[in-house]
Amino acid sequence: MKLLAQQLTISGTTIQGPLDPSINNLGDLISRMLSFIMPLAAVILLFVLIWGGYGFMMSQGNPEKLKSAQARIMTGLIGFFILALAFLFVRLIATIFGLGTGLL
Repeated sequence: MKLLAQQLTISGTTIQGPLDPSINNLGDLISRMLSFIMPLAAVILLFVLIWGGYGFMMSQGNPEKLKSAQARIMTGLIGFFILALAFLFVRLIATIFGLGTGLL
């Protein structure tokens, strides 16, 4: 039974949904989205850390610019830890409900 209306037949005409036919339930959809979102978030984190490092180097000892650069770096690191915890939480819930294959 397909739960996400991936295919619909009306008067003999089959309309295929936008999802891959291998996605049969919500757990498959979330796993597919996580495999795309996590690398994208890692690239964004890299750019935030580079931006913070550049601001740190270009501050020229100005305390206000130093504080701004340190805040960018700290924000990037906090975002990374929140992202990692969210990933582990989703995988844990998937394991508990039998939607995934394990924590990693």
